[in-house]
Amino acid sequence: MRYAMAIDTRKCVGCADCVVACQTENNVPMGYARDWIVESVSGTYPKLELEIRSERCNHCEDAPCVRCCPTGASHIVEGGIVLVEHDKCIGCGACIEACPYDARYPHPDGYVDKCTFCVHRVEKGENPACVEVCPTHCLHFGDLDDPNSDVSKVVAERKWKVLAPEAGTKPQLYFLL
Repeated sequence: MRYAMAIDTRKCVGCADCVVACQTENNVPMGYARDWIVESVSGTYPKLELEIRSERCNHCEDAPCVRCCPTGASHIVEGGIVLVEHDKCIGCGACIEACPYDARYPHPDGYVDKCTFCVHRVEKGENPACVEVCPTHCLHFGDLDDPNSDVSKVVAERKWKVLAPEAGTKPQLYFLL
């Protein structure tokens, strides 16, 4: 089992419903976010291209945040989801510095927090909150090892990219082109 998410950059309109759903579902404090919207413009005027991406933790197979955690608070659970055990986290920030995706933040209660793919929902067979609320259905989630899962199908059918492939982290967040 290998959980992953794919974001269709042709369908994402940057509405931020995913951000609000995550904040609500996970009690994220005001002013903080576990996921966010990025707008990237490329090309030369007048031939410009706009890409809108919903970004979050990449739940890397080779997660540098896990390797550098001095207490073992950052760890990988079955299915490849990267989590932070709040009671073990000392808030040192080593994992924040190690993450090439800027996907972690210091929680005001003294620990580091990040996207969990809503593991509490996934364990019940549900999709993460962000996937549930997306009005354009641009977020796809599931088990990459299951060829019938939504995410497996779109990753197999479409061209995609990952962010910072040179980091060698083997991210499980795919951006469909």
